[in-house]
Amino acid sequence: MSSLAHVLAIPHPAQGHVIPMMEFAKKLVHHGCKVTFVNTEFNHNKVMKAMSSSKKDDDDCGGDGGLDLVSIPDGLEDGDNRFNLEKLRESMLRVMPGKLEELIEKAKNVDNRRITCVVAEGYTGWAMEVARNMGIKTVAFCPASASTAAVAWSIPKLIQDGFIHGNDGTILKKQFINISPTMPMLHSAAAFFWACFDDAGTIKSLFKLTANSNDYIAKFADFVVCNSANELEPAAFSLLPEFLPVGPLLASSKLGNQAGNFWAKDSECLSWLDQQPARSVIYVAFGSFTAFNQTQFQELALGLELTNKPFLWVARPGITFKETAEGDYPQGYKERIDQYLNESFICDVWKIGLRFEKDESGIIRQGEIKNKVEQLLGDEHYKATAMDFEEKIVNSVQSGGCSQKNLSKVIDWIREM
Repeated sequence: MSSLAHVLAIPHPAQGHVIPMMEFAKKLVHHGCKVTFVNTEFNHNKVMKAMSSSKKDDDDCGGDGGLDLVSIPDGLEDGDNRFNLEKLRESMLRVMPGKLEELIEKAKNVDNRRITCVVAEGYTGWAMEVARNMGIKTVAFCPASASTAAVAWSIPKLIQDGFIHGNDGTILKKQFINISPTMPMLHSAAAFFWACFDDAGTIKSLFKLTANSNDYIAKFADFVVCNSANELEPAAFSLLPEFLPVGPLLASSKLGNQAGNFWAKDSECLSWLDQQPARSVIYVAFGSFTAFNQTQFQELALGLELTNKPFLWVARPGITFKETAEGDYPQGYKERIDQYLNESFICDVWKIGLRFEKDESGIIRQGEIKNKVEQLLGDEHYKATAMDFEEKIVNSVQSGGCSQKNLSKVIDWIREM
């Protein structure tokens, strides 16, 4: 009977959410579950295009047809701005629950295809509500850190204590705070991730999305899993005992075509990497939504060049506010959101990195980038600390580790019919 478990997974429509959910889906397939992975039509088209441009890898989807990629509309037109979070949120809530219910109903009429479990994020928590109303069990999947979740779940207390406005999430007190006695001190500007935008409408939209996600998880999730490890965030997990660490799921990923990538794999990068000495390449990436102004973009590019070190920069389309036909790189070289909470942990808690300092105009200059990279790479302490974390994390996701035990527990529960 366990082989009939059929999971429907639906992530929030952003690259940094889709990939971790896909890794979780692959784990389910590997353990004998059938998975239907639901993207928005807009993202599904990007994924299929990227896959068609890359060499197919039989291991990518379990090698046995256990993973189906499908889509439902998000309610927006192709030309609509999906970086407008409020517009996207409202459209998704209006259209997608009904379309998801239709998809689940359709699966009932196919042999051995009845959906038995729905996996969703808090941001797509309405899917868990649909599942609960249809008598289907649910798992909430947190793709981000447990500390991010801890901040989100502290919203009622933050409002009560006067740190943020209850209507739109704007910061009322800019100071260091303790989310709990067991967690490190965080500055409000770093901790309140929804307020790291300049646009008041976007702040309010992300705040509402975050607050609503808490409600969905509290009301409709049978299990809550987090893509992190207890070894990385013991204080946050002690604050959220219902969150089970099952990651980091990407630690066991294989190279090759990943179903879920919005952009095709660049095989030339892999060939180039193979030619570099071990641990010699600087990796640069800024997530799904970060957008730089032109000055900061060029300073970053020139600063990396000044290090005289090999680097690999993942610069997706739309990384600057203004794009030209020739691109926005400095001549001859063919901000909005910092990852504040990540920065705090990397620099202050784990002590495996350094933060950049901005000048009086708010720009991180190329000289600052060069100096900090050289300082980081020249200090063996940072390397040793990072290697120690790596060992602990690898042990956690291997057989007998904390994350692996939790993952097995959840998968066994999902497979129970």
